[in-house]
Amino acid sequence: MRIRPLDTLLSWSLRLAKALDRRTDKLGDIDPAAVRGVLLISSTALGDTVLSTAAFAPLRRRFPVARMVALIHAPYVPLFRHCVELDEVVPSRGAWRGFVGLVRRLRRERPDLALILHGNEPQATPLAYLAGARWIVKLPNASNPFRFLLANREPPVAWAALGHGLNQRLRTAELVGADVHGARMTLPVPKAAVAAVDAFLADGGLAGRRLIGFQCGASAASRMWPAMHFAELGRRLLASHADAAIVLTGSPAERDYLENLCRDLGERCHVACDLPIEALPALIGRFDVLVSGDTGSMHVAVATGTPTVCLFAVSDPATSGPAYDNGHDGRHIVIYHPCPDLAIGTKTADPRCIARIGVDEVLAAVEKQLARERTR
Repeated sequence: MRIRPLDTLLSWSLRLAKALDRRTDKLGDIDPAAVRGVLLISSTALGDTVLSTAAFAPLRRRFPVARMVALIHAPYVPLFRHCVELDEVVPSRGAWRGFVGLVRRLRRERPDLALILHGNEPQATPLAYLAGARWIVKLPNASNPFRFLLANREPPVAWAALGHGLNQRLRTAELVGADVHGARMTLPVPKAAVAAVDAFLADGGLAGRRLIGFQCGASAASRMWPAMHFAELGRRLLASHADAAIVLTGSPAERDYLENLCRDLGERCHVACDLPIEALPALIGRFDVLVSGDTGSMHVAVATGTPTVCLFAVSDPATSGPAYDNGHDGRHIVIYHPCPDLAIGTKTADPRCIARIGVDEVLAAVEKQLARERTR
């Protein structure tokens, strides 16, 4: 992590402020009945925040009288605004954009406790402190340049010790006494979202059809299975399942890409990029199976109980794949072809590694999922 002069100045300023701060921040001093405000920071990508929802209910139970506020990346605020555990959702613009205004906004919430479930540094920890939180908790903490502000500054814990991203969120919640046994990700499905999906399916003549979802886009080309592979998979599935239709999920910015792919597949292919973000769980929840790379939509499918076929090459499914239900249940099938050319986690414009996953292998996995008896 590169520290700029501004970050260094902020670090020394906050070290002085922390030295003068007479409040103790020992985790053992937390009295759940006395905590009036909890700030949850999960201000990065969609999938990151879906993973964070597993901690919401345990934290709500732990702090029943607290006002619970979540800081969420601005484009995804509509999706999480309806979470029953949250009293307020505040948008984050990312990096240093609007930082001072955001500090002012969060100070009005007067949080006693801040949990950084997933937030970028060097902004997240200073933001929590400047918002007024007495206790700030974050894992991992080993490489955090503002670790001196954390209530859990010792012992240092690195990402490698945390395993899957879901474990990282739950272990963070456990540090403040939350019972995370059986915790699962949850996403709200408001009535307006259900109505929007119903209208989309009716307009496309999709009611009663088996729905196969394709999440074709991703955060980088190195995580995107090639369009020609998706097209071949789609043609073969539609040829063998007369009652099926394919729905392509994605953002409005991906419209041209998705429509070109749909034209290749014919009238039983539909693009769903105009639905609002808050309708995504309702839509994916209708799918019989979703085919996806390492994306936020994949985690939405896990949260809604939709079977998946997940394609991995440059990211590790042990840390960012389906969080559960892929063991004995088999609801999630992961196809992982480790890339010998790129380091794990690399995001590049080079799709060669994920392109090595063959259509035959993916088709067999999708057929296996379609043969499952629906339990949802």
